[in-house]
Amino acid sequence: MMKRIAVLTSGGDSPGMNAAVRAVVRTALYHGMETIGVMRGFEGLMDGDCMTLDRAAVGGIIHRGGTILRTARSERFKTEAGQRAALVQMENRKVDALVVIGGDGSFRGALELEKKGLPVIGIPGTIDNDIAGTDVTIGYDTAVNTALSAVQKLRDTASSHDRLFIVEVMGRDAGFLALEVAVSSGAEYVVVPEIQLDIAKMCDHLHYSRKRGKTHSLIILAEGVMSAHELKNRLQDTGGYDARVTVLGYIQRGGSPSSFDTVLASRMGAFAVESLLEGKSGSMVCSICGQMTLCPLEDAWKSPKHLNPELLALVEKLSV
Repeated sequence: MMKRIAVLTSGGDSPGMNAAVRAVVRTALYHGMETIGVMRGFEGLMDGDCMTLDRAAVGGIIHRGGTILRTARSERFKTEAGQRAALVQMENRKVDALVVIGGDGSFRGALELEKKGLPVIGIPGTIDNDIAGTDVTIGYDTAVNTALSAVQKLRDTASSHDRLFIVEVMGRDAGFLALEVAVSSGAEYVVVPEIQLDIAKMCDHLHYSRKRGKTHSLIILAEGVMSAHELKNRLQDTGGYDARVTVLGYIQRGGSPSSFDTVLASRMGAFAVESLLEGKSGSMVCSICGQMTLCPLEDAWKSPKHLNPELLALVEKLSV
């Protein structure tokens, strides 16, 4: 029987990670198991930087942003020696299974441990929402609402001063955050990594809006396409538009999780522990149409996750 599990957070932090850790610990306690918290992700796993997590240790963290376990990226863990060191630490502490909360990079590391004999379940936590297999990831809803709040304030200024604003949001390889913010803020244009930018078409669109009497416009830009300042220069060179730039940056990662993310994280954390108890491994928890299920860890990076074409069309339709 499983008696002790470990949990770690890895990669970029996202609001709701603490709620997931809390759910893992308390679900384990409910089933008579102990939980070891691993500090600093896979780095801490190799170094044996661990602590026992009891009921009190996770009290009062459900609405805290960030992660009490801290997080780090690790090049050392990518090596065979690093992975073996992590397994030795788990064996020394008599850990029967591991829960990994993070993105696709974290799941790649988790899968290597699973292949070497340690049962592993992943929980998707990233504000980019770029994990295939699940409709939504922990932290995405909070990040959207954080960005939207800032954009709505900028919209007031853009309207008052008849200006064009470019707002750069996170999204190195995926445009889910930018697209949802664009639709919910009523932006005139969205620029995402998945679609080739046509700067001439953008200028035509802005010109058409101005011709109809629209005195201000808003462009939402995913950071992975280019910097907001580069886009500003290209708009100046191509269409003569003098845009104002705002880069939201890491503010999108912080803050208390929304109710949606808190509930999602709690459900995923509990489901991860119960899946391990059922003998499942090498999988990640997924939310499909609101239901918890499992899919292979490899799906996180092997299966592409596509933007919603309906939302893409809405940005164009509703900006007329």
